[in-house]
Amino acid sequence: MLRLVLSLVLLDPAAVTEVSQRNVPMPRVLTPDGDRLGYAPVPRPYTGARRLTGVLLGRDPVTRSDVLCGGTVIGSRSRSLVLTAAHCLFHDGRPLKHLAFLPGYDRGRPPLGVWPVVRTWVPGKWSGRAFSTELLPYDVGLVGVVSRKRPLEAVTGRGLPAMPTTRGTQLRGLELLGYPAGKGYPGTEMYRCLGDTVEGISQGPGVMVTRNCHAAAGGSGGPALYGGAVAGVVSSSSPLNDTKGYTVLTRLGGGPFQRMFARADRVMRLRQPS
Repeated sequence: MLRLVLSLVLLDPAAVTEVSQRNVPMPRVLTPDGDRLGYAPVPRPYTGARRLTGVLLGRDPVTRSDVLCGGTVIGSRSRSLVLTAAHCLFHDGRPLKHLAFLPGYDRGRPPLGVWPVVRTWVPGKWSGRAFSTELLPYDVGLVGVVSRKRPLEAVTGRGLPAMPTTRGTQLRGLELLGYPAGKGYPGTEMYRCLGDTVEGISQGPGVMVTRNCHAAAGGSGGPALYGGAVAGVVSSSSPLNDTKGYTVLTRLGGGPFQRMFARADRVMRLRQPS
C-alpha cells in the first residue's frame, strides 16, 4: 500500500499558479490528447455528468478576494445538493461568503443559471481545525442551493449517485473534471483527466491517489467519476514543480460522509417550497 510523504500541499482554489507543463511523464498520461498534467479540454456541448459539473464561487470577507472551485450535482431526495471539497468552503480558515454554484459553466457564461448557496456542510473532523494530512480523508463538503421555482435537479438533470468505496479500493479509468487555472489554463473552461488510483493514506476512510493527473489551482472540488457515479472529489496535489506529480481524491465511503449527506438532504427537503 502506498503511503504519501507528508508533503502534500493543499491547493488554494483562488491561486493562479504558473503551471509547469512538464509534471506527469508522458507514458503515464491516459487522457486522449492530454497535456503534461494529464488534462484535455472537454468537448462541447457539455452533457451528462459534465452538465452537472460547474464552478463554485465564493468571496473571502476579509481579503475580499474571489475563490473558485469545482462542484457537481449529487443525487438526493431534496434535488438541491452540490458536492465539493471541504476546503473549497473556506479561505485561510475563514468561511466563504456569497457562495453560488454555476452548473455547466463555460467561458464566463452560466447556461443553467446561478444558484445561491443557503447552507454548507463539512465533516465534524474538518470543522474548526487547522489543515493536516490526517484531515485529507475528510476533505469533502456539501452545499445546498434553492430556487423559488424549481429545484436544481429539475434544471440540470438527475444528480450523480455516490459510490461509497472502502479504504483500499483501487479504481481504474476514473474521469476527473474541473476548471484548472494558471499558465495554459483559462479557469473558465472544463477540462478532464483519466487516471488509475491506488490507496494513499491509511487514516480514517483513506484517500485515493492518481499519478496520471496533476491537478492545478481551480481543480479542487471537481468530481472523480466512475461508472456513472461519483467516487470522490479532487482534494489536493503534490507541488506543481514535482516532476512525477499526483492528485489526491477524497472518497465518499465511510460513516462521516454518509451522516453528513443524510443531514444535509433532510435540511434541504424542509427548505423546498410547498
